[in-house]
Amino acid sequence: MRTLSERHETFRNLHGTGCFIIPNPWDIGSAKVMAALGAKALATTSAGFAFTLGRPDMGHVSRDEALAHAEALVAATALPVSGDFENGFADDPDGVARTIRLASEAGLSGCSIEDTMMTGGNPAYPFDLSVERVRAAAAMARSLGRPFVFCARADGVMNGVYDVEEAIRRIRAFEEAGADLLYVPLPPDMESLEQIVASVSAPINALAAGPFSKYRLADFEKAGVRRVSVGSAIARATQKTLVEATAAILELGDFSPLTTAASGATIDAMLTAGSGADD
Repeated sequence: MRTLSERHETFRNLHGTGCFIIPNPWDIGSAKVMAALGAKALATTSAGFAFTLGRPDMGHVSRDEALAHAEALVAATALPVSGDFENGFADDPDGVARTIRLASEAGLSGCSIEDTMMTGGNPAYPFDLSVERVRAAAAMARSLGRPFVFCARADGVMNGVYDVEEAIRRIRAFEEAGADLLYVPLPPDMESLEQIVASVSAPINALAAGPFSKYRLADFEKAGVRRVSVGSAIARATQKTLVEATAAILELGDFSPLTTAASGATIDAMLTAGSGADD
């Protein structure tokens, strides 16, 4: 299996040119399957992980739980892993910086931090505080002495609390504050995404979910996007199968949804291949 140092270097290099997909597993099994299917890197999903704990998304997972989960995914495959750490589990810049240090100690090759408060309605942090949080996180990432891709997120467009113009103002400031990667999830359309990409020099992550699910990797690459993630979309698709198949069985006595299930042998083979133990 590749060393952590090799994985960190690989992850940094993936953001240098081209456009790659980083799928989001929610447990060890999904991480191994994604690795077996050819993923180059993985990123945790805060919502997907929360679902495995029987909790809703946004602010219902502790930092210790998220770090332990991330560490388990790092150990599960030979791939670099990035952490989805919501608001950094802190409001103050020093607390966010500490989360970056702990993420590094967990073996992560990077992580993303949102500008979203984990309170009712999920408002955005004020602009100046958002920038200071990114500045502190970026400074900690640079002090680690090894590659660590710090992604600063401007989530207000997706959450309906500010517009694309404000998102661009924020990511420009985040770039100046030292973020390695920038992320504005789910802008209104591809034209807005292209505007976002053109507004900064740092690489951009895009979310292939919702209306952006209709696009292919080549479309994101043409727009200038460097990395495409899927967030909790695959986890939610799995939940959809769970709901629909169980409802058919319990409400209708209909077992036909089970005819499309993957074979045990297929999954067993992928779990073995995805571990990367022979790399």
